[in-house]
Amino acid sequence: MSLIIGITGGIGSGKTAVTDRFARQGITVVDADLAARIVVEPGTPALAAIARRYGSELLQGDGSLDRAALRRIVFADPAERKWLEQLTHPLIGEEIQRQLAASRSPYTLLSSPLLLESATQRDLATLVVVVDVPEAMQLARTVQRDNNDEDQVKRIMAAQLPRQQRLAGADIVIDNSGSLEALDAVVAELHKEFLQRAEEARQH
Repeated sequence: MSLIIGITGGIGSGKTAVTDRFARQGITVVDADLAARIVVEPGTPALAAIARRYGSELLQGDGSLDRAALRRIVFADPAERKWLEQLTHPLIGEEIQRQLAASRSPYTLLSSPLLLESATQRDLATLVVVVDVPEAMQLARTVQRDNNDEDQVKRIMAAQLPRQQRLAGADIVIDNSGSLEALDAVVAELHKEFLQRAEEARQH
């Protein structure tokens, strides 16, 4: 398996803007959020279990999961969030492993909002990159992007790892509060560094 670089950050920090730039360099990005969607697609045992617990009103017209409705339930009740995590986290872990094993790029990014909370995901990564912005910017960006109400975004932020703790777990921090041009330059430098590390890892 190639060198795995973990990438994480709080909601609204701009992880996708960062991973998109690596993807343009031909780097495989394994996205835990995407894996989380795959394991609850129509026809999966996990989706059937969710519908049994919360009723079919959590399903949309096409049979897919109403993720916004589920988010409202689990972020309002820690016990429900725990139930959902116990159901989906092992399945998400398997899906991530499968995608990492299939990667053919010189190194692979594992993008996950829960990278530092999940020991199994953290252990997959050789290095941890944290994408960071001030909390006020996280809030403003997320409200604007997802059309979420401010209270719900604050609840999601409160459920995530505190910013200082995330920064403490980082090997590399990307400050994403500047311009997209500044981000381009940072990613270009890191790409060079990661290629070099991947080459060294191959030689050992």
